Amino acid sequence: MWLASEMAAFAQVCDLQSFTAAARALGVPKVAVSRAIVSLERRLGTRLLTRTTRRVALTPAGALLRPHCQRLLSEVEAVRARIASAAAADRRLRIAVDGGYGRLLVTPLVPRFLERYDFELQVALLDTLPDGPSELWDVLVCNGEVRHPELIQTALGSPSLLLCATPAYLASHGRPRQPGDLDAHSVLRTVDQRCAADMPAMLRLRRGSEQQQVRLRPALRVSDPSLVHSSMAAGLGIGVLPEFLCRQGLAMGKLERVLPEWWVAEALQLQAVHAQRHADSSTIRQFLEFLLANMAPALGHA
Repeated sequence: MWLASEMAAFAQVCDLQSFTAAARALGVPKVAVSRAIVSLERRLGTRLLTRTTRRVALTPAGALLRPHCQRLLSEVEAVRARIASAAAADRRLRIAVDGGYGRLLVTPLVPRFLERYDFELQVALLDTLPDGPSELWDVLVCNGEVRHPELIQTALGSPSLLLCATPAYLASHGRPRQPGDLDAHSVLRTVDQRCAADMPAMLRLRRGSEQQQVRLRPALRVSDPSLVHSSMAAGLGIGVLPEFLCRQGLAMGKLERVLPEWWVAEALQLQAVHAQRHADSSTIRQFLEFLLANMAPALGHA
């Protein structure tokens, strides 16, 4: 043992009055504690302890050395506790997701992530997107840019939006033949939480190089795409939704494309955001790599 270890062993023996108990507290064999005390006595050239079959007593030199060794032991334990706390924090990852696409896309991936990585994962749902870094989360997953000089954004994907509805709705309300026909229909769509509620509901559509902007008569404008999808599937109107959310319904014939030659001009901008001061965090890097590898198959391609 090094001198510091020998002094720590001496302090434990003094406190516990037992070589056996000191060895147990240090997590070493009893013989290692005995050797440490003998080595320390040799270094100092004097006896520190007197030992009998029943008790351990301090010599005058041992009594003089004891407070120094106890102070050293206390500092060693404090450092050990800080290292253990830092190691635990390094395995903790706090994820914040917005109430729309973040929750929709991240939540299904959480079990798979926990199977692969030994992390303590904390997931929080945000009602409003932050303007800058926060001490409450390590990574934010959202739709749209969060501009701030202290934030780093990682693009996760830009899935296209399309128009779709149930066959029953289209049979009873008619099928739009051109973008202007949407004015006669109830349109269900998500909106950015940061947009003003009284802004006119406009939608830009594209077909190749051609673009048209139409004014809508919205029946529903919320930040949750799941609510838009369920309302559209209930036959309440035409939904403006990403292809990946409508893919199964379209394949099974439960949904139909509306204006199939047209796409919504503005695609989603799915982002993972973290503070620049955490740029070297291996925990965050592993999570971002996991998102990039597993979210792309879910999004698919338009």
